[in-house]
Amino acid sequence: MALYILKRVLLFIPTLVLITMMTFAISRLVPADPAALKVGASSEQAKSAVTKQQLERIREQWHLNDPVYMQYYYWVSDLVRLDFGKSLKSGEDVMTMIWRAIPMTLVMGLISTILAYLIAIPIGIKSSQKPGGAFDRLTSTGLFMLYSLPSFWIGTLALIYLTRGSGALEIFPPGRVYSIDYDPSWSFLQKAGDVVWHLILPTLIYTYGSFAYISRQMRGSMLETLRQDYIRTARAKGLAERVVVWKHALRNSLIPIITLLSSLLPSLIGGAVVIETIFSIPGMGQLATNALREVDYPIIMGELVIAAVLTMISVLLSDLLYSVVDPRIAFDKKSS
Repeated sequence: MALYILKRVLLFIPTLVLITMMTFAISRLVPADPAALKVGASSEQAKSAVTKQQLERIREQWHLNDPVYMQYYYWVSDLVRLDFGKSLKSGEDVMTMIWRAIPMTLVMGLISTILAYLIAIPIGIKSSQKPGGAFDRLTSTGLFMLYSLPSFWIGTLALIYLTRGSGALEIFPPGRVYSIDYDPSWSFLQKAGDVVWHLILPTLIYTYGSFAYISRQMRGSMLETLRQDYIRTARAKGLAERVVVWKHALRNSLIPIITLLSSLLPSLIGGAVVIETIFSIPGMGQLATNALREVDYPIIMGELVIAAVLTMISVLLSDLLYSVVDPRIAFDKKSS
């Protein structure tokens, strides 16, 4: 197992190099002049508003006059030191901005993922036990509808009809993370309670699409497992249905569900873009949205690299979980 993990970690290096090359190339294909963006205007407007010496000084500072391969070298050299550069818009350190934004995204994403799996797995198992039954038909219809509804539409409707000041069901706070009357002198429990209350609605919106998809995958996997010969043998031995399902069938049925975990960590960033923008939550999603709107290269490139690293880590974790669920899957020297 240790040797397998070491090999996979070493494989991260060439993979990450290719990803950084693609990220850098994509950023350079955007038809915009970073030096002109720095002074807050388009390229032609900037040339007429400031002297050419000022633009040249900015380009020299950012190595924009160097060949592309040297620009990539300078960027990667900083990247190795976890230096993503400065924001073109604010001039603030990008890594500082990311560290400030990522806790909110991770908290909301992890909670929604745990909720999705806690809801989806039991529903998928229950549906597979009596396919075509009343419960299966009801959940299939409901989950199909949920999965078909786009999150931005549901989030907007929830913000309009379920928040204070909407004039309808004023149940939840109207977006943001803190109350308007937030007081820094509050106790820790008061601050935590205020944040939790503000995150309930966006977390629920963030969760519904995931658990709808996972439950359908769980149902299909369980149906396939329950048709296997060893399940029929277990039933022929007189084992209780509960034992057959939860002890013998469930473990093998979790393999496809674990595969879905490979997209878990990167989806914490990508999936948060819409929800954080709608509910004005200062996380990685909102940071990426603002960076794209303002064509802020360093932030965009930094988030792409972080998403790539999270993807590689989540794929490795899902591979390791295979051996936990199914002991037949081993990563020793013989199996490799």
